[in-house]
Amino acid sequence: MAVYTEVTDEALRAFLAAYPLGGLLAFRGIAEGVENSNYALKTEAGDFILTLYEKRVDPAELPWFLGLMEHLAAHGLRCPQPVQARDGVALRQLAGRPAAICTFLPGVWPRRVRPEHGAPLGEALARLHAAGADFTARRPNGLGPVSWGPLLDRCRSGGDAVQPGLIAELDRRLAAILAAWPTPGLLPVGQIHADLFPDNVFFLPGADGKPEVSGLIDFYFACTDLLAYDIAVCLNAWCFDADGAYNVTRAHAVLAAYQRIRPLAAEERAALPVLCRGAAIRFLLTRLYDWTATPAGALVTRKDPLEYLAKLRFFAAAEGPGALGL
Repeated sequence: MAVYTEVTDEALRAFLAAYPLGGLLAFRGIAEGVENSNYALKTEAGDFILTLYEKRVDPAELPWFLGLMEHLAAHGLRCPQPVQARDGVALRQLAGRPAAICTFLPGVWPRRVRPEHGAPLGEALARLHAAGADFTARRPNGLGPVSWGPLLDRCRSGGDAVQPGLIAELDRRLAAILAAWPTPGLLPVGQIHADLFPDNVFFLPGADGKPEVSGLIDFYFACTDLLAYDIAVCLNAWCFDADGAYNVTRAHAVLAAYQRIRPLAAEERAALPVLCRGAAIRFLLTRLYDWTATPAGALVTRKDPLEYLAKLRFFAAAEGPGALGL
């Protein structure tokens, strides 16, 4: 559950007056998501998504996010496209928050990942990387390796209450990951999504009845970083079964489809195991911080950090890229 900024009918109608979207027909809050307040918006011009950016998002970075989405959409990627008001400005203010309207994408995200989702996911990720290749503005990864040590430090006081000995294990594993992390310049860098979990990928049935990606959403962790790290995030998020087992068949489908569009360099293939460990510890640490820092009774559903401890241990024990599906 998320906490939303309330928007009154009067404020929304005044806000919409700046847009060539016709009259307001309906709007409702979208319960999913924890970073921003999202509303499904219907006007005489069609369906849209209204987003109010909450305090965890730096307003100074919003033009980069919106510019990236505009660029990707212009290059054929199915992702939300910011709607400009009559004055050509997409980012405005509503209810004391920076706000923007984006185009609505049809489709649903998979509550249960099936084998046939792997190939379209890999293809969509490769197309994202290709479409972003000539977007020259850069945004550092605020949750990249340099952030993991300080984030772990913020979890020290409560981490062992989640599982005895957890902090000591994470100290060891983080030191090993950072020691093995690719040196700058070794691997290709570009614009990455960095958070392409199942709830950020929409599907619709194709002509053959198999799922096809109808859109990618939620680019507010996007950044300029290692392209192969984005693959590692997807292997973490999509390729473990409900019982915690790594699904190498699904992983192979993701990787094979990705490489049909953008073949991995030998250095990327060799680095994939440590990139997967890095992605696992990144999500483990942000979940652990939320778990230990969220006050009791807060209206936020905390995610179990130990799910990613199991994934971290798997990737640490995996014997080379072949064990990951390459």
